[in-house]
Amino acid sequence: MEKFNRTLHGYSPKEVNAFLDEVIVQVDKMVKELKMKDEEVFNLKQENKILIDQINRYKTMEATMNKTIVAAQDSGEQIRRLAKQEGDMIIEEARKNANHIVSDALIRSEKLEYEASRLRKNISVFKRRLRSIIESQLEVVDEIEVLDLD
Repeated sequence: MEKFNRTLHGYSPKEVNAFLDEVIVQVDKMVKELKMKDEEVFNLKQENKILIDQINRYKTMEATMNKTIVAAQDSGEQIRRLAKQEGDMIIEEARKNANHIVSDALIRSEKLEYEASRLRKNISVFKRRLRSIIESQLEVVDEIEVLDLD
């Protein structure tokens, strides 16, 4: 605390005025500092608000990305499931076709075997008839020899 010298009518006006001038300067300085601090606080609040808005925007984007990832996973799973079903259907159809082809081949094989058997029989019959014809022709030749000799 400041101490003033006493004069006839109280304290020295010069000292009091000098002190008041010093107090005014300090108060002005503190007011300016307070205004600067207020502006700084205001600016920090504005910056904080902007940052909060950005955080909220990023949170919204994160939620959207998470939903997109989940949707993509679901779509991938559905595509895999459909591909497996389609693959199973193709395999089943291929099996049916293979069975049909094998069945047709067996039928054709049986027909060919039957035809071969029939041809063998026909050849056998043809041989017997041909042998019979040749033998009868040989008999005729033999008879011709016998007729020539007499």
